[in-house]
Amino acid sequence: MEKMMSTISCWMQSPRHSPVSTERNNEDVPILIIEGFLLFNYKPLETIWNRRYFVTIPYEECKRRRSTRVYEPPDPPGYFDGHVWPMYLKHRREIEDIEWEIVYLDGTKSKEDLFSQVYEDLRQELAKQKLSCKASLEGSSA
Repeated sequence: MEKMMSTISCWMQSPRHSPVSTERNNEDVPILIIEGFLLFNYKPLETIWNRRYFVTIPYEECKRRRSTRVYEPPDPPGYFDGHVWPMYLKHRREIEDIEWEIVYLDGTKSKEDLFSQVYEDLRQELAKQKLSCKASLEGSSA
C-alpha cells in the first residue's frame, strides 16, 4: 500500500511525465484509475478520489465467474461462500455508509458497455470541471 501511495503521489506531481502516460495534446486531461474495491476503505486515498465506481454483481454470477478462474493454490471447498462473498457484502455495506458519491456499475453488463458508461461519465465530469474553472477565472478577473 505504501508503494502504491508513493507511485500515486509521484504521478500527481507530474502526471504528464509519468511512465504510464501516452502522447497528449494540450486539451487532454491526465486521468489515473486506481482499481480495487478494498481501496475505498483505505484512509490515505480519501482525499485523492475525484470519481468513484463500484461494480456490483449478483451472487450467482460472481460465484460462476470465480469458479472459472484458476488459482494457485486453488480455493479450498466452501471458500467462496465462507469468505469471498461475505467479504464482498461487508465491504459493499461499508462503502454504502460512506457519504461519497459513488457510481454503481452493473457487473453483468459487457466490458464494452461498462467502459462506455464510465467514459461518458468522465467526459461529463471533465466538462463540468472545465466550466467551473472558466467561471472561476472570469469571476476573479472582474
